[in-house]
Amino acid sequence: MLELRPQCECCGGHLPPDSPDALVCSFECTFCTSCNAGHLHGVCPNCGGNLVERPTRAAKWLAENPASTLRIVKEAGCAST
Repeated sequence: MLELRPQCECCGGHLPPDSPDALVCSFECTFCTSCNAGHLHGVCPNCGGNLVERPTRAAKWLAENPASTLRIVKEAGCAST
């Protein structure tokens, strides 16, 4: 099950579980579409994998399967890849 991490690892922007602006790689590193457009260009800076739109979880399932509260933000932001 996806963790649905709560924020972008580059800018720290809030990405709720239903956000259409969240992107993930196969390791679930999480980034926003703005950082992707400005810096990442579809490539995860952590593993080099591709970034894809993160699926959303319907509200009725969030009570039993809550989104992660783990906050990961790169200290220096994301460098261009």
